[in-house]
Amino acid sequence: MMIATRSSGFPVKKDDVLAGTRVIPLLIEKEKMERAKETAGDEPLLFLHPLQQKKYGLITTGNEIYEGRIVDASAPVMQAKLSEYGCEMHAHAVLPDDHARSTRTILQMVEDGAEMVFCTGGMSVDPDDRTPLAIKNTGAEIVTYGAPVLPGAMFLLAYTDTGVPICGLPGCVMYAKRTVFDLILPRLLADVRISPAMLADLGHGGLCLNCDICHFPNCMFGKGAW
Repeated sequence: MMIATRSSGFPVKKDDVLAGTRVIPLLIEKEKMERAKETAGDEPLLFLHPLQQKKYGLITTGNEIYEGRIVDASAPVMQAKLSEYGCEMHAHAVLPDDHARSTRTILQMVEDGAEMVFCTGGMSVDPDDRTPLAIKNTGAEIVTYGAPVLPGAMFLLAYTDTGVPICGLPGCVMYAKRTVFDLILPRLLADVRISPAMLADLGHGGLCLNCDICHFPNCMFGKGAW
């Protein structure tokens, strides 16, 4: 007897096929079926987590954006991605490269009811890139700063003590078709707590080939060990 399933961690919709099973070759003794049932135990073999339409806060950092020297390209991209899941932007702030101000804004968004907070800009290693420090200073638990995914290696994930995720998003999220954010977002919306081990597993299958015509999620990106 065999069971084949879809890859874990990807959204599905009504009437999608999740799994299939066959008896090999054609027949099986009832006793074997009973043993298989006993071996499987009482827990379901598959879990389907409903996606929540969450309110999110978006913080864009960068002196050049704050001072109006360049246009903020992050907000339209983030709104487009999150609107696919019916999420509502609760608050949006454009800030200079001031980590203390970013920390206060993150905490205020959470206090005001944001269920997720996303920070764009300031995620590299230049002296004025302060977003990781701003997130750390909120007191949130840092799960990772870095992910074995391309595009998306400079991804940061933290959780507040009330379970609100705070994400520091690398610049690739603004211009690449698919990135680490597309792999992480469904889990955030399903309230699946992401662990360091889960993130480490993304390395197998974590390379996007940046195809001329993107077929995600009907491709190998993100379909490794998860």
